[in-house]
Amino acid sequence: MSGPAPLAGLKVVEFTHMVMGPAAGAILAGLGAEVIRVEPPGGDHTRNLIGSGSGYFPMYNRHKASLCLDLKSADGLAAARRLVADADILIENFRPGALDRLGLDYESLAADNPRLVYCSLKGFLPGPYDGRTALDEVAQMMGGLAYMTGPPGRPLRAGSSVIDVTGGMFGVIALLAAIEERHRTGRGQKVQASLFETTVYLVGQHMAQEAVTGAAAAPMPARISAWAIYDIFETRDHPVFIGVVSDALWEKFCALFGLDALWADESLRRNNDRVRARDRVLPEIRALVAQFTRDEIVAKLEGTGLPFAPIGRPEDMAADPHLRASGGLEAVTLPDGTRAMLPALPVEMDGARPGGASALPRPGADTARIFSDLGYSPEELARLTD
Repeated sequence: MSGPAPLAGLKVVEFTHMVMGPAAGAILAGLGAEVIRVEPPGGDHTRNLIGSGSGYFPMYNRHKASLCLDLKSADGLAAARRLVADADILIENFRPGALDRLGLDYESLAADNPRLVYCSLKGFLPGPYDGRTALDEVAQMMGGLAYMTGPPGRPLRAGSSVIDVTGGMFGVIALLAAIEERHRTGRGQKVQASLFETTVYLVGQHMAQEAVTGAAAAPMPARISAWAIYDIFETRDHPVFIGVVSDALWEKFCALFGLDALWADESLRRNNDRVRARDRVLPEIRALVAQFTRDEIVAKLEGTGLPFAPIGRPEDMAADPHLRASGGLEAVTLPDGTRAMLPALPVEMDGARPGGASALPRPGADTARIFSDLGYSPEELARLTD
């Protein structure tokens, strides 16, 4: 770790898989906590996913130590309890009851370590649905996000594991709040976050829209925008997004592109009036933008304060000049030796970015060191690793 490490000194034990739990641990690790990832013998199967899952492990398991334990054996289970006995935080995201059946539930572990903050990440918070199996896509479909993302009648999941990651973030918010409360009370607690409730929180703005307007929100592709010019426009080569989100920016936009007739029309001076006249205004703006290339539009809008964006792709981000100059990417060495540039935590602290270059841990790479530090004898360690 080369950047700020505000969580240095906190020990985190992860019993996780896939995305939600590892994402929560990755945030803590990126902020300097010691995060120990407990994997089954041979390593977590997430390491070996292909297709759209092939990026899960490298993205969400940087800056962590790897320890392999067989939790179905008495020795492995005893070692897990010993590991957690002096931990500050435990994170788990297995199916409801999975760790409970092993005796790794909050109540059992807190009896030995009352300062433990136990973060449980599930599909649903306690209630009628809490026995269901949930995935990111299940939550997006069920909670209204897929409905709002696709065109009417065609629900569409968002283009990343947005609910897994955001649910993990809410878990981190809760556990850090519990750590702060521990400063006052001396005791930890169990905190929970979930996929379904996270999804509903994210669509809350649309629920509030219905409460305010009396009409249900339309899916985003069919929405009535709050602004007349807030859309993707075709140029001579590549599309670009442009937004004009205030009356002052409308004046600036008209001056920038020589739209004297539109500016002279006083019926378009106020935002809501422009929205009502959108069908009249937009064709003229589309025809205007289509005369330029994307780079010409970007050069014209740069520094004006007008919101704009070329349409980027994930593969473009590793070479993005802003990310490269600002520390937004960190080097990660993959198990095969490949060096990848992946996103750093998107925060700055005291003028610096947390995190730094790292290598993904090999399965169980830190097992001997961690248990030696816990006082295991060479004989005990040999029996455990066997």
